[in-house]
Amino acid sequence: MAKAVRVHQVGGPEALIYESIDLPPPGSGEVHIRQHAVGLNFIDVYYRTGLYKAPSLPFVAGNEAAGEVVSVGPGVTEFHPGDRVAYYANLGGYATERNIAADKLVRLPDHITYEQGAVLMLKGLTVWYLLHKTFKVEPGHRVLIHAAAGGIGLIACQWAKALGANVIGTVGSKAKADLALANGCDHVILYNEENFVERVKQISRNELCDVVYDGVGKTTFPGSLSCLKPRGLFVSFGNASGPVPPFALAELNNHGSLFATRPKLNDYVAKRADLIEGADTLFAAVISGKLHLPINHAYALKDAAQAHIDLESRKTTGASILKP
Repeated sequence: MAKAVRVHQVGGPEALIYESIDLPPPGSGEVHIRQHAVGLNFIDVYYRTGLYKAPSLPFVAGNEAAGEVVSVGPGVTEFHPGDRVAYYANLGGYATERNIAADKLVRLPDHITYEQGAVLMLKGLTVWYLLHKTFKVEPGHRVLIHAAAGGIGLIACQWAKALGANVIGTVGSKAKADLALANGCDHVILYNEENFVERVKQISRNELCDVVYDGVGKTTFPGSLSCLKPRGLFVSFGNASGPVPPFALAELNNHGSLFATRPKLNDYVAKRADLIEGADTLFAAVISGKLHLPINHAYALKDAAQAHIDLESRKTTGASILKP
């Protein structure tokens, strides 16, 4: 029988319950997959706590994973038993097996492992759209990446550097600073010891940044706005410290006619063609060596609660996975 980690009532890590589930045969347009690795992400915390509302209770947590096709439902012609696949999809990921719509799946190339696939589909695709679509990073751009030693941060630093940008990252410890520097950062700011706005001004000689990628939220706002040059772009894509509070639109004018956006991955991969474009670009970057995927923590699926505790307490670096 399949096992899954479900949330019956939103709350703390103890809300994650490892239990057996009934899994029917795949329906029309669905694929039954046996999962080999599951990605761990802060968005999982948002759903668990209720910051992001799940469609119903109980729900299976998790938003990205990789595995092997076991069987396909009526109408599915693109995938077959034995295919290696990965996906990003809202919820359902923390499971040993699951059914999922075929149009959410992508094939894993031979040179991409299940573990890599499990952290590429949310974190990797997020970095793809942030650096290629939301703001097209080009040689000479100066970018600020908050939480540079996190799962998204390390991929973003590597890819931004490969695109020719000057990369500034913020981190919370010396160990994380060393990790960020080893993964593409030109400059690292210890935000617990330094004023990151003043350091950005020093590093850039008051020229500031073209774009700020902020997945931290409350504690880095409004400082992020002060790090941008006139007509720069503030990209708020996460809330690790809590949501950005409401602010007056005039603040963008006061800081130099800034732009601000709050994007989400769903809107950038809503069309299958966009999903395939993103995945192909991402896989090519990994296979070519432009991107390395540090998977620094692995937990048994049944230990998802401990994984959330470590994630929320900033004990993790790079990508983390759950093993079914």
